[in-house]
Amino acid sequence: MTLQELQTQVQQTRRDILRMVHAVNSGHPGGSLGCAEFLAALYGKVMSYSSDFSMDGKGEDLFFLSNGHISPVFYSTLARSGFFPVSELATFRKLDSRLQGHPTTHEGLPGIRIASGSLGQGLSVAIGAAQAKKLNNDDKLVYTLHGDGELQEGQVWEALMYAAGKNVDNIIATVDYNGRQIDGDTDQVLPLGDLKAKFEAFGWIVLQEENGNDLEKVIAVLEKAKSLTGQGKPVSILLHTEMGNGVDYMMGSHSWHGKAPNDEQLENALTQNPETELTDY
Repeated sequence: MTLQELQTQVQQTRRDILRMVHAVNSGHPGGSLGCAEFLAALYGKVMSYSSDFSMDGKGEDLFFLSNGHISPVFYSTLARSGFFPVSELATFRKLDSRLQGHPTTHEGLPGIRIASGSLGQGLSVAIGAAQAKKLNNDDKLVYTLHGDGELQEGQVWEALMYAAGKNVDNIIATVDYNGRQIDGDTDQVLPLGDLKAKFEAFGWIVLQEENGNDLEKVIAVLEKAKSLTGQGKPVSILLHTEMGNGVDYMMGSHSWHGKAPNDEQLENALTQNPETELTDY
């Protein structure tokens, strides 16, 4: 996809997110909006994959969403990338929907490889997939996304230690570093300290991107990360984003981590993100 096409997808994904959570008065718009550029870049430019979905994923790059509560941005990206009909976005969080609030695998929704309602587990699963690719002589990569608040889970650090200790160098783990979680700023809830130094101390190659909502910069840091794989160390990206990006009244606060806009607020947000040629579902 061209940069302009990706920009259009980002704007449409914002519209999808807002409409999905508003329709059922539940969901997590803040982190979803903050990661729209990352998911668009990953699926529209960086990863090699087939929308003819197979759980085996042989010969293609894999993505694991660890912070599963930002499912709206993931569902929108998958639908807009051809994994399932865009019209299915209208079933988000409804009874018998395949688009649960947190992704699940039991309904067989294409593009979903793990259930990720419980935080802290995605990296462990992704490392297993990366090792399987090595055993299968599959040269494709494994990508993950994690919330910064999620790093307060101890299992993440066990997985970080394991990946470096076992030279899992075909994985790229990105942290959505927005500094906020459901109860407040991460520095107030449980400070993360110097994440770059910590990841490096655990044996990872670390890249940082200060503007994780600049599409060109997101693409560049992902491509740089790809170039550093295969060197005996796992690779991570600390991607500084803004929770609620693209909707002015949602930015600068943790308040919209898990709260849906009302009718008036939705209209305001959609005015800030006008219709695109992709059309709404």
